[in-house]
Amino acid sequence: MGKIGRFACIFTPMALSLAAFICLILVFLGNWSKGDDNLTSIYFMKADLSEFRSNVSSLSSINIPGTDIDDDLLSALTTAANNNLSDTYTVGIWNYCSGNDNSTGGDQITYCSGRKASFWFNPVEVWGLNQTGAEELIPDKLDDGLKIYKKVANWMFAAYTVAFFATLAQLLVGIFAIFSRWGSFVTSIIASVATLFTIAASATATALYGTLVGTFNSVFKAYNIKASLGGKMMAITWLAVAFSVAAGLFWVLSTCCCSGKSERSSRKMTVEKTPYTYERVHSPFGGPADQQTSGTMPLRDMQGNKAQTAYEPFRHDNRV
Repeated sequence: MGKIGRFACIFTPMALSLAAFICLILVFLGNWSKGDDNLTSIYFMKADLSEFRSNVSSLSSINIPGTDIDDDLLSALTTAANNNLSDTYTVGIWNYCSGNDNSTGGDQITYCSGRKASFWFNPVEVWGLNQTGAEELIPDKLDDGLKIYKKVANWMFAAYTVAFFATLAQLLVGIFAIFSRWGSFVTSIIASVATLFTIAASATATALYGTLVGTFNSVFKAYNIKASLGGKMMAITWLAVAFSVAAGLFWVLSTCCCSGKSERSSRKMTVEKTPYTYERVHSPFGGPADQQTSGTMPLRDMQGNKAQTAYEPFRHDNRV
């Protein structure tokens, strides 16, 4: 397999690595800015307060099944709703965005908070409940869940960051894998790191926001406040896992199975190492070879008519 074959062998894991990298880019761009509807539709969690707000005009007109008008938490939520509470809140890896329902039934994002590493969504602060003295009214279940969420969000952000840069390094180092199996070997190690952290980040995000959504729904269900996971974000992050795992497997295969040596040079080396066949060299003083009787040369006296004398091996001249 020559360089062209080696390139074809590297193309598959390189394409899979690129696909995983694009998915991770979308994870980091999700909920990035209010100016792009495609990006604001990519989020981890969504809190829908539209039904709650539609029933709130003042304390005297509250009519939400299963609640009590004397509920202090309901009073705090109502005060926040009358001030600046929005219909929907979406949570991304950097920030949150808020907006209101539009005429088509979708969400019109009107605000996105500043981007911050290791961001976590605090409804008490975002909804302005801390200004109504409702912090002490938050149920323990939600309060404990938010504390765990804050800690785990740091790890999740770090895992996504490592996965992002490891996948980028995998693409860059993978270029050298075209020329050598050693390049594939190094790339395989980097791919293993990228895959490990991509799986860890995706699993953490799924478990974290799945638990948070369940906590929100159990605490705020009586107030018609609903939470849900972001389907697009979950699909993208697990696609990144699938592409990353497949890329890692193909990088390992390129280390073991794809050689950059050409078949032509291999054949040339084989021919050069093949020994030649034996061919007898005919002597003018020997007899016929292979039953061929073409002109025998009998031994004759090289001295002509020299007189017969005793054999003297060191005698070369008649005068000696």
